[in-house]
Amino acid sequence: MNLNEAKALGLKYGERKRVGRGIGSGLGKTAGRGHKGAQARTGWKNRIGWEGGQMPLFRRLPKRGFNNKNFRRFFTTINVRDLEGFAAGAVIDLQAVLAAGITSKTKHTELFKLLGEGEITHAVTVRVDAITRSAKEKIEAAGGTVEILPQVAHRPKFVRKGQTTPSPKRR
Repeated sequence: MNLNEAKALGLKYGERKRVGRGIGSGLGKTAGRGHKGAQARTGWKNRIGWEGGQMPLFRRLPKRGFNNKNFRRFFTTINVRDLEGFAAGAVIDLQAVLAAGITSKTKHTELFKLLGEGEITHAVTVRVDAITRSAKEKIEAAGGTVEILPQVAHRPKFVRKGQTTPSPKRR
C-alpha cells in the first residue's frame, strides 16, 4: 500500500470486489462461498447461537430464575447539595427541579428521589416519592420538612376493569 492509496479521495471504504466474473479473476465459479450448503445459498444469515442445525446451547440448558427487569422502577434523582440553589422556604418537587434545570427526567418516569450527598443551610419543603435516611436527616436538621408522596394505587389483583370485587376462581 502506498501513501497516495491510503489518502485516495478521503474515502472511508475501498471499492468492493466483484465476484463471480470468471475463473481468471480468482473469485469466479463459487465466488468464495465454497461448495453447496446453506452458506452457499442466497439469504443465509448466521444468527447468534446458530450451531449448524444442532440444538443450540441456549435451548439445551434449562430455564432458571426470574428477571424483574420489566417491573423495575426508575427514579429521577438529585442530591441534597443541589437544593442550595432554591430560596429558603421553597417547595421543591419534580416539576420545580426540572424547571430549574438541575436534572432531566429519567426514562419517562414521574418518580422523584432525593439522595444525601452534600449539605443544605436553609429550610425548604421537599415533596418526593423516595428519600434516603441521610437526606431526610440533613433537611430536617436545617429546619425543613419532607413530604413523601403517596404511592400510585394499582388495580387489585384478579379484578377486571369495571368490577369492584374479585371474580370467582374457576375450577
